[in-house]
Amino acid sequence: MKSSAQQVKQALLQFANQYTLAHREKHGQLPTIERDTDWPSPCLQGQQDKDNDFWQPVEVNDGLSFDNVEQALEMELHQDFKAYFTSIYSESLAATCEHGGLELLFIWSKDDLARLQENIIGHTVMKRRLKQQVSLFFAVTDEEDNILVLNNETGEVFVEQVGREPSRKLADSLAEFIEQLTPVV
Repeated sequence: MKSSAQQVKQALLQFANQYTLAHREKHGQLPTIERDTDWPSPCLQGQQDKDNDFWQPVEVNDGLSFDNVEQALEMELHQDFKAYFTSIYSESLAATCEHGGLELLFIWSKDDLARLQENIIGHTVMKRRLKQQVSLFFAVTDEEDNILVLNNETGEVFVEQVGREPSRKLADSLAEFIEQLTPVV
């Protein structure tokens, strides 16, 4: 199944909602995060105590884009990847699937997008130096040095050991992969 940007966004919004509901059911409240006044976010939902804030994933309503990255790399990034990182603001979300545990990576705010973009450029330059096919990371796994990536040409999801070619296909599309996840709270 090939996914569209809209399918990726819908899958992410659904998973984020499941995560928040599961956290409320288990802990009786929203997730919390240590307060960092240098990194404000639309995810913040008020103070829990003097050191911590409540937070939850929220839909992005800003005009975020990867145009600058595509220009710098002189290539087009897969639409599903762009949709993934422009759909929600969130802290990393823990999940599990039949292949094991993982953490989905997200941007915390519009300012955080610049940091992600620098990492994407660095990762892509490394892949090119190694003469490997371009992959785009979106999650980390429980296994050391293994990340989850989207093949930029096909949109398929793979496990990749950092610095190596992707080794194991997990899904035909990003939306399909997200739909099989279970939140871990």
